[in-house]
Amino acid sequence: MLTRTWRWTVATEPGYKVTVTNPTDAELVDACLAGRREAFDVIVERHRRHVYQLCYRFVGNHEDASDLAQDVFIRAYRGLKNFKGRSSLGTWLYRIGVNVCLNKVSVKTPRAESLDALIGVSDERVATREEDPSEALLRGERAERVRAAIAKLPKKQRATLVLRVYHDLAHEEIAKVLGSSVGAVKANFFHALHNLKKLLTKER
Repeated sequence: MLTRTWRWTVATEPGYKVTVTNPTDAELVDACLAGRREAFDVIVERHRRHVYQLCYRFVGNHEDASDLAQDVFIRAYRGLKNFKGRSSLGTWLYRIGVNVCLNKVSVKTPRAESLDALIGVSDERVATREEDPSEALLRGERAERVRAAIAKLPKKQRATLVLRVYHDLAHEEIAKVLGSSVGAVKANFFHALHNLKKLLTKER
């Protein structure tokens, strides 16, 4: 993977300029607030992959994920003056992304197998890469049931489940994204799994 090197010219005092290599996010935010639009372009390029991946995990297709990611950066640009630096810029962008996804879309159709061990689903897994058409249909129906059940969870539980299971974030990072405590995140995750299992059992 190629790593781009950014060089930023900063005026330290009248008549003096210093070139900064690979400015920090904080420096980019300051430059953007000072009217340098190109600074936000650097922020977008630096964080767009992670924001896109977050959105993709909620919707499961490129077109919708791209639209949502663009919405996230538009909201971030408009609200950049409200960024206080109490958390990292990446965490702040994640928080905006979660809110955008929860408010506009339902979660992606997940691979039901990734939740089997957590919620106790006992359907047989396919042992080989080739599967019978009827088995494929059953797997698709099961994934649809899981998706529908996740969509019925309360928003905090739903976001916690997606970030933990599909985005592999630690409880501490999820707490920063959602603006809650680690204890609340663990409780939400526990209740999300319990409610998900109950919803799937009820459907059966």
